[in-house]
Amino acid sequence: MDIVVGEKVYRVREAMILRLVVAVVVLIVIFSSLYTVDADEVGVVLRFGKYVREAESGLHIRIPFGIETVEKVSVKRVFKEEFGFRSRVGTGRTTYQSEGLAAESLMLSGDLNVADVEWIIQYRVKNPFDYLFRMRDPRESLRAMSEATMRLVTGDRSVAEVLTIGRVEIAEQVQRELQKLMDNFESGIQIVTVKLQDVNPPEPVKPAFNEVNQAKQDQERLVNEAWQEYNTAVPQARGEAERTIAKAEGYAMDQVNRAKGDASRFRALYQEYRSAKEVTRQRMYLETIREVFPKVDEIYIVDEKQKTILPFLDIAGKGGGGK
Repeated sequence: MDIVVGEKVYRVREAMILRLVVAVVVLIVIFSSLYTVDADEVGVVLRFGKYVREAESGLHIRIPFGIETVEKVSVKRVFKEEFGFRSRVGTGRTTYQSEGLAAESLMLSGDLNVADVEWIIQYRVKNPFDYLFRMRDPRESLRAMSEATMRLVTGDRSVAEVLTIGRVEIAEQVQRELQKLMDNFESGIQIVTVKLQDVNPPEPVKPAFNEVNQAKQDQERLVNEAWQEYNTAVPQARGEAERTIAKAEGYAMDQVNRAKGDASRFRALYQEYRSAKEVTRQRMYLETIREVFPKVDEIYIVDEKQKTILPFLDIAGKGGGGK
């Protein structure tokens, strides 16, 4: 009896262990078959290392036991590469370090000058398959191509353009040329932006360069001041000239009109004179006397028929009527 019970207990334990093993195997199969892809990722499914398909975000099933593996690639995240400097975030603030990175940032310009160029490149993955399998190391390849492209574009321009007015054009041209290289190598990378972070002359020549820039700024300031004075004086002189010309033209027109009026009046007077000479002569005499008398301070009346010298009459005195 005891032996039989022992055999039953042994068999029960053996069955429980078998069930437990089967359950564990089933769980392992289930959990190794399920995988999730985040919202910003794409899963590249490989079967024995060969590309099979791509999985979008969500929960998916694969063949377990390493038959199918999944490489997850972030396709919505924007990555950044820094050249000539490195940024480090710590204790709530970002610090920038550029020591020891001169090999990246020193560029030779087209006029054989040297500029210290720091820039960043932002990119994202547009083709996960190409990004994983077309290039051995996409990130290092991107950095090498970016540096080569920046040197090529900078070498076609003068140092003044690189340091001042040409920075935006350089960044745009580098982005176009770098994207062409990425597409030619089927890297699966999309260049989002290229931005020149800081462009300076090398440290040994920076004081001399600053003096040159200061001189150029002074020159531009003096030129602008001269143009300002020119733009103020010339319109003012033109206005005065136009005003003088208008005044002269008005005076000339007034004189012409007066002369024409005097001539017309003289012709009319001459016509009257021809009609009645004596009356017209008398009227002209009286009109002239009327205009002249008010301007005379003292008036003397002499009888033209008098043959002897007579005392002057005090016409303007108490006995006279006025001057």
